Amino acid sequence: MVPAFLTAQPFAPAAALEAFTASVELAGPGAIVSFSGHVRPHAHGAPVTTLRLQAHPRLTEQGIAEAGADAAARWPLQGWTITHRIGDMAPGDTIVFVATASAHRRAAFEAADYLMDYLKTSAIFWKQEVRNGTSEWIEPRPEDYTDRDRWTQSG
Repeated sequence: MVPAFLTAQPFAPAAALEAFTASVELAGPGAIVSFSGHVRPHAHGAPVTTLRLQAHPRLTEQGIAEAGADAAARWPLQGWTITHRIGDMAPGDTIVFVATASAHRRAAFEAADYLMDYLKTSAIFWKQEVRNGTSEWIEPRPEDYTDRDRWTQSG
């Protein structure tokens, strides 16, 4: 399975999980962890009509691949994958799918969490929400950076 890619097309997380599971089946993982993120219907007290995600495909995919390789170096993974939407999305649409496989659950959970923290804070995306006919560029929240920083703290 392709470890990471961007798509402008809607996709089903269940189908992505099924494809990932089939791709790691021969490795015999004891744990597969998956996460899917969806467009929220409200933000800042207003209904969201559109979420627009832009990327620099070559650089964004390269960065995601490097984060995946880093996760595989940190934890004994038997596989990982990321599918991330770009373009215009409506509330409820799937934005991102992350899955990891390992012999044991802790490694799979931590690697998936690590990859999501990378996507939220460091991946090259430009994110814009349209609410009440106006648009606003969205930046990561301070707590997103706090989540990310725990992976670089020693101890």
